[in-house]
Amino acid sequence: MLKLGILGLGEGRSTMSAALQSSKIELAMVCDRNLDMCKRRAKEFGFDNYTTEYQDMLNHPDIDIIAIYTPDHLHADHIKQALLAGKHVVCTKPLVDDLSRANELIEISAQTGKKVFVGQSSRFFEPAKRQQKDFKEGVIGDLITVESHYHADHRWFLEKPWALEDAFKWLYGGLSHPVDFIRWYLPNIEEVMGYGMISSNGKTAGLKNHDTMHFIFKATDGRIARVSGAYTGPTQPTKRDSGMTVILRGTEGASQADYHELRYSVTDKTGEERIVHWGDSTIKYYFRFEGQSHHAGEYQNYLEYFADCLQSGETAYPDLKEGIGTIALLQAMDRSLQTGLPVKLADILTEFNIPARALNSDINAHG
Repeated sequence: MLKLGILGLGEGRSTMSAALQSSKIELAMVCDRNLDMCKRRAKEFGFDNYTTEYQDMLNHPDIDIIAIYTPDHLHADHIKQALLAGKHVVCTKPLVDDLSRANELIEISAQTGKKVFVGQSSRFFEPAKRQQKDFKEGVIGDLITVESHYHADHRWFLEKPWALEDAFKWLYGGLSHPVDFIRWYLPNIEEVMGYGMISSNGKTAGLKNHDTMHFIFKATDGRIARVSGAYTGPTQPTKRDSGMTVILRGTEGASQADYHELRYSVTDKTGEERIVHWGDSTIKYYFRFEGQSHHAGEYQNYLEYFADCLQSGETAYPDLKEGIGTIALLQAMDRSLQTGLPVKLADILTEFNIPARALNSDINAHG
């Protein structure tokens, strides 16, 4: 059984639950620089092997994997330290906030032989898993286009002082989920065009960056996709619409996976239409705490997937290279918002001296 250390016990709360309930991962140690947070988690889970010093976990000889849930700007350093300590890494999204560190991380991962897995949790939610399985089995035929959105009434979030700082962008904090869905099915995006605005609600609150955005993507084979995000206004009833969804339109059918609702819809190549709902036992597996603010079930799914891949020698996706590609795409989207022009992904990679070939892998074969 692989042994896990967790860095950052805010979001890492879900990972503690996931590891403690897993038959494939053993929780060895947790870390947070806030001692009160360590004590709170120790009391909550009955697990008291904690430290406030990251180096203590890095020095632990039995830990195989470090799971990182720290602020975005610290990810690159924390990943580097873990790799150099001989640990595999799980890092929450977004992988990094600075592409200037990309080549360094790729080189260190190659030198150490240790793997980096990006915790894009939405891929590991039950409807998304079912949608991917059906797609791989040809239920909807060949893919024509992908659509995804993340819409939420997050006006409450604007009461946090740091949400009104120049550095805060819904583009990275919110749209990274639907953008990852697009890249799951269309990994070879070459160009993006988007428009954004600050809504009247956002302006009243003092928001500095866009809270409403729509983007169109073009892949190298000519296929197109779209993503939208809106974060400071009311949403539709969940029976009518989901906060986050991904729609696949194929040559012989179509499918839709919804989040947070455990709901999946499909029209297959025979013309049969089905809507699938999951019951209470599945709901309790995914949402173990108050409301739906944590994602323990998804985290357990991806931890066990990563463990299986490490044991079998397969690559766990999204890997380091795919994660860097997604950050590059988000930066291209950001550039398009600023300029009002289409932006090529290759131009962003060139700007940061990242050879496109460095991101090439068997990504097109994965699912």
